[in-house]
Amino acid sequence: MTPNTATSAPSRRSFLASTAVAAAAVAGGMPLLAACGGSDSGSGGGTSAGKSAKKLLPAYVATNVVTPDIAAKNGSAVGFTSKLDIASLKTSVPKKLGKGGKVSIMSPFWGSPPKSDNSYYKAMNDLIGVDVEWQNQDGNTYDQKLGAVLASSDIPDVVVIPGWNMGGKIPSAIIGKFADLGPYLSGDAIKQYPNLAAIPTDAWQRSLFGGKLRGLPQPSPYVTGIVPLYRKDIFDKEGYQVPTSADEFMALCKEITNAKAKRWACLDMKWTAFQSFGVLSGSEKPLGWNLVDGKLVYRIETPEYLEALEWTRKLFAAGYVHPDAKLGKSAATDPGPKFAAGEFLIYAQNISQWWSRTAEQATQNPNYKIWGMDIFGHDGGKPTLWAEQPAGIFAFVSKKASESVIRDVLAVANVTAAPYGTKEYMLTNYGVEGTHYTVKNGVPTKTDQGNNEVINAYVMVASPTATIAHPDFPEVAKAQVEWQQRMGAFTKKSSFYGMQITEPSRYTNLSNDFEQLEDDIVRGRKKISDMQQAVSDWKSKGGDQLRDWYKKLLDENGPAAS
Repeated sequence: MTPNTATSAPSRRSFLASTAVAAAAVAGGMPLLAACGGSDSGSGGGTSAGKSAKKLLPAYVATNVVTPDIAAKNGSAVGFTSKLDIASLKTSVPKKLGKGGKVSIMSPFWGSPPKSDNSYYKAMNDLIGVDVEWQNQDGNTYDQKLGAVLASSDIPDVVVIPGWNMGGKIPSAIIGKFADLGPYLSGDAIKQYPNLAAIPTDAWQRSLFGGKLRGLPQPSPYVTGIVPLYRKDIFDKEGYQVPTSADEFMALCKEITNAKAKRWACLDMKWTAFQSFGVLSGSEKPLGWNLVDGKLVYRIETPEYLEALEWTRKLFAAGYVHPDAKLGKSAATDPGPKFAAGEFLIYAQNISQWWSRTAEQATQNPNYKIWGMDIFGHDGGKPTLWAEQPAGIFAFVSKKASESVIRDVLAVANVTAAPYGTKEYMLTNYGVEGTHYTVKNGVPTKTDQGNNEVINAYVMVASPTATIAHPDFPEVAKAQVEWQQRMGAFTKKSSFYGMQITEPSRYTNLSNDFEQLEDDIVRGRKKISDMQQAVSDWKSKGGDQLRDWYKKLLDENGPAAS
């Protein structure tokens, strides 16, 4: 399940949340004091980067248990396109590493949590050798619960924290409340947990907090997860051509739109505009900064940012955008029904919807075909895309946890990080065959019991390398990975890629109002000049000082490797 969003323009948080939950289903900033010294401490923020950070990272040992059908390339996920053969599933955890202890885990949950004694939990605990007790909390209000729990002295053994919930006082709590896992995982120590050792190094670097290895990560592709999705079946029928420039997109929208017939071209395409015009990634604050010709520049200061907003404003002004999107309702919470009805033919959303919309319509509308457009350079040339962070959700272990509890937590993570094509992966993501799912013609299908029990739980502890696998629609899995690989070829890493950074507390809310202003501008409620004034105010109210702070981090730690 995906958390609902409040507006029809996909929000930064909604993209992060949908990506995370989708990754968990398919594959089943932050206070970091400077690792090499010299940065502010406490509320002053800092970074996990630097030369000394390397010695904290686990050794990387690629798994050879299962070979994907499509290898990772250009920052993509690995892909599996074969039918599932239960009889040939591999074993990646040959013996229980858990010692039979109890481990309490608090995690965000979307939907209705199952009973604590359900058969899925029992099967997982038996496989791992650990008695996991789940403290599931509503994912939509998780930040409130998280703040209260971390402010108390009674913290569960494990707390899962998504990156979008790391605001306010959460940063200092992460360093103050959670254990250093370095003695158990840094260097060759991780080799006793082979599935964790196969997690990419970039994801582990994102797990460094306060100069210590504290998080267990969920890896993700660094290629953008936001895809311009479109109705390929209608495009083919009407002879519409996929656009290769901003002007072609505008012309296509004009051709598609017929308000009297209740058909509009698209929803809010702001995020596609950012991609097309080469605007620095804004999914998490550090990525919005980059060193350009020796000067640090923030995304809102760039001409590309204003150009993208102006182009999106023109889409709205011309009447090409579905009226619900202009009002900020409807298709935001669930664009599926009106997209399926053909009321609009293009929208930008998380890549996971490529598959989920396909699955929704497979039986009731066999002609329906959703596909992903390649992102075009606004001028018709190659696009310039910017890498997202390689991990965005982390599980932390309480500082009060004993060594035996930490070992049991790592035993849990070593199972949940098992790769696709293994028995451990199937149990983690699908449950028990015959009880939680059945397999017909190589396609696993969850039963009602599986849909009620096998959700949002163990997948939140740690995950394997980013994986796309849809045995029911292998052509979609293949297309998704190949889309990532094509877009990855145009993807650059900013100066702060992979770094776990917390800005000093005095700058915490400095950029908070920009997303709302963006939405007001593209809908015609504000003008581009209002954004220019907001950027000027941002600079004078602390933006220029924040630039100096980031520059100092770069001088001390060096930029991310490209």
